[in-house]
Amino acid sequence: MENEQISESVRRRIQEILKEIEVEEEEKNYDYQQGSASGHFTYDRSLAASHSYLGEAEEIHSRMGFLEGGAVLILPLFYLEGVVLFPEATLPLRAVLPSYKAAFERALKRDYAPCTIGVVCVERDIVNRRYNLATTGTTAEIKQYRRLEDGTVNVVTRGQQRFRIRRSWTDDDGALVGEVQIIREDLPLRTPWEAVGKLAPLKNLQIGGISKVRPLTGSQANPNNYEDGNDSDALSDGSFEMLLTETERKLHQSGLCSCYGSDTIDESTSSDGEKFGQDLECQPGRPQLDNGDASPGVGKTGFLDVQPCNRVDQEKYPISHLRDVPRAFWPGWVYRMYDSYSLAQKAADRWKNVVSTPSMDGFVMKPILLSFQIAGKIPVSDSTRQELLEIDSISYRLRREIELLESLDRICCKICQTLFAKRSDILVMSTEGPLGAYVNAYGFVYEILTLRKAQGIAIVGVPVRDYCWFPGYVWQVTQCITCGYSTGWFFTALKKEMRPFTFWGVTI
Repeated sequence: MENEQISESVRRRIQEILKEIEVEEEEKNYDYQQGSASGHFTYDRSLAASHSYLGEAEEIHSRMGFLEGGAVLILPLFYLEGVVLFPEATLPLRAVLPSYKAAFERALKRDYAPCTIGVVCVERDIVNRRYNLATTGTTAEIKQYRRLEDGTVNVVTRGQQRFRIRRSWTDDDGALVGEVQIIREDLPLRTPWEAVGKLAPLKNLQIGGISKVRPLTGSQANPNNYEDGNDSDALSDGSFEMLLTETERKLHQSGLCSCYGSDTIDESTSSDGEKFGQDLECQPGRPQLDNGDASPGVGKTGFLDVQPCNRVDQEKYPISHLRDVPRAFWPGWVYRMYDSYSLAQKAADRWKNVVSTPSMDGFVMKPILLSFQIAGKIPVSDSTRQELLEIDSISYRLRREIELLESLDRICCKICQTLFAKRSDILVMSTEGPLGAYVNAYGFVYEILTLRKAQGIAIVGVPVRDYCWFPGYVWQVTQCITCGYSTGWFFTALKKEMRPFTFWGVTI
């Protein structure tokens, strides 16, 4: 009887263990996207964004205004491997070395540009066994400061302005110091919609020739598919000119050209076209602009066909019709390639296809900030992000980011290119986005991409609770199965009801 009771108790215990294992397997295979859609995502993303693992810190109330482009100043430099700081991005730092501590103290006591340091990315040259210091970096303002009992210093900084290093040297206390020049940021450009928003462009005509120009209709008169009267971007002459800066106005005016070398047509001449026809004779066989069918052996120019002109056509299509044709030299799509606001909207839409959090819609009317926001959060290699930091043109930076977002599909090992995850596996664990910078207890800063699941990665470390970047989780070290490179960390929740229960953090 006693043996039967023991066996029954053992059987119940085995059933309980099996049930616990089953629950854990379900939690490990938990689909993040379905869970978040059902409201099951319970982790507070603001904890990771605030870097609460650094402990309570003192807020620094001294704030530095933005410096004029071209300003030169001397700053303590912090060089970080694999980390690229952009304006408006948050960067935590931990000073363990005496030189770094001295650099922070010097930055806090500066009269000019107080509480400001310079952050530069360095690349390790394995072949020559040295570090290559980038020439373009970002100023960072100290927002929080905390000195610990062991003498180490924890700070939280925020990126401010890009700069280029003019020269650098090591100071007496061992700190790296640089003379830097603030980069003058490019101005956002607008498309001259009065010229290209409604009709097709007209190429310059050769002086001495006469054109027959028929009124454009249908898709030719509206190649951009804008509805007449409904184009919110098309502005009147007065309102458009008022919105342009001096630089934008010059670009707009340079994009407009006269049909015959002048930006204006005399009213008396353009009213009937007779006087113009008396002064210039049409030359037989000279190529002219038309939107009809091209004659045999005659090609097309722009949106209009090229045909010979005769005296009858000249009388049938007077020069007054030229006033109905836009005077932009380039097609509309060329202007849109440099329209910062159009590119900003396109980049924000592409961002939604990759990750939905945080939304970039609020930065569409601020193209330069949007370009920095995407560059600081896009999950690409540090060398590619350094390339984005060094681009001065807003339109070119946005076009490059759109290209990267459209091609982003696989997350691979940076050494052997082993596939770790796909774009759909990206998990947002911070309000600042899927890619974030974090500092460990030894002062090393890492930029990691969080994933809800991964493959080709092995867990090699034991669970550790201390100094976890995501409060409520324990972390374990991971490495690539193929090449053994340290890929990052595996995080497991301390409570079973936490969602997500597990996730990965990989360096890219």
